[in-house]
Amino acid sequence: MKRIIFSFFLLPLFLVSQPTLQQKIAQMVMVSFNGTTIPDSIKVDLQKRGLGGIILYAGNITSASQVALLTSQLSALSSSQLLIAVDQEGGKVARLSAANGFAATPTAYHLGTQLNREDSTRANSSLMAGWVRQSGFNIDFAPVADVNVNPTSPAIGKLERSYSADPDTVARHTGWFVEEFRKKGVITAMKHFPGHGSAAVDSHLGFTDVTNTWSSKEMIPYQTAIKNGTVDMVMIGHLFNSKIDSLYPASLSAKTVNGLLRDSLGFTGVVISDALTMNAISLNYAMDDVIERSVNSGTDILLWNANSYNNRSLTGYIIDVVSKKVTDGKIAAARIDTAYSRIQRLKKQILTNISHSYAVNVPTEMRLDQNYPNPFNPSTTIGFTIQAPGLTTLKVYDAIGREAATLADGYLESGVYYSKNFDASKFSSGMFFIQLRSGNTVQMKKMIYLK
Repeated sequence: MKRIIFSFFLLPLFLVSQPTLQQKIAQMVMVSFNGTTIPDSIKVDLQKRGLGGIILYAGNITSASQVALLTSQLSALSSSQLLIAVDQEGGKVARLSAANGFAATPTAYHLGTQLNREDSTRANSSLMAGWVRQSGFNIDFAPVADVNVNPTSPAIGKLERSYSADPDTVARHTGWFVEEFRKKGVITAMKHFPGHGSAAVDSHLGFTDVTNTWSSKEMIPYQTAIKNGTVDMVMIGHLFNSKIDSLYPASLSAKTVNGLLRDSLGFTGVVISDALTMNAISLNYAMDDVIERSVNSGTDILLWNANSYNNRSLTGYIIDVVSKKVTDGKIAAARIDTAYSRIQRLKKQILTNISHSYAVNVPTEMRLDQNYPNPFNPSTTIGFTIQAPGLTTLKVYDAIGREAATLADGYLESGVYYSKNFDASKFSSGMFFIQLRSGNTVQMKKMIYLK
């Protein structure tokens, strides 16, 4: 189990001491693929071209063990430390969910507006960070730093992806989210700069103009995070704002990335685009122009929800396009060098974070955490660690001692944070008891089910 979960951080950084231009460009690409097995084209991209990153979606994931094996296989194919990303915001945007062996999680709106409690946001973030880490991901494209300016915004407010209409509240909750993920050794990416919360159009579907609805207060969560050092990466949204750039949306705009984010706010880390296959971009700009303008904007990683273009490798196509534009003087070689350097620093940070997290999180004793939420209706999540590898059971009993569920029963490894979901929908309201037994040690906690 440990080999599957942790092998991805044992790989060296790029093994070529002086990488070629093509290898540097490949590190700037992140793609996806369909299904639960690795396509041959992705294998070639990883082994021969040096593809820098993979993003997995719900369609790639069927269970906790399956995704851990898949990410381990991807890492093993790569000649460098591979970036493996997932969108795990919680709520309605959660690739690790009850549908594939994890559990349902509350929305950002529920945590930031309805509850607005530090302990709740930290507990939920820690739980999800454990899932992300155990599944073999090293990047989570979250938290959402968008301010809930328009509660009916189709991509943000309507889906309850924003913590609050108050930017300072968003800043606090996103900061707690990042801190909990860092404890588990997972890099995060705040999104969608410079702010998607006022948009009346979903950029997945079409051109998204926020000129008349956006305000500078939507940058407060980013300003706060940069000042506090709680931002690892920033994802750029496909948001057109003529007051910032009269020609191009943020993801293609040097005025937004190099000007606003880097020069004005002082962010020096890795910038990644939102998926460049989204209709806001793909329906309005030519492919080669998208690639050129995204790179020249100051964006370091180009994200694509695809792995092929015109019946050939998308990674190979991007490498060829960027290489030619460097030769033609349309993209400066120094721009590629800068992006490559930032990406390599990020990969070193991932290795350091994971190694440190693994060292400090190996439990010195068995621990059964309080279920979350509690009280609950009808399901809740129970997390635990064990001191030493061995036969372990996690059971739930009702108020009079009858066994209600067995959530774990078998050999488990230590050094891993486990989480299990308990669904009480077939039971009556009341008190239940959780019992964790490993070796000669037993721990118990009580929880309340309220319909």
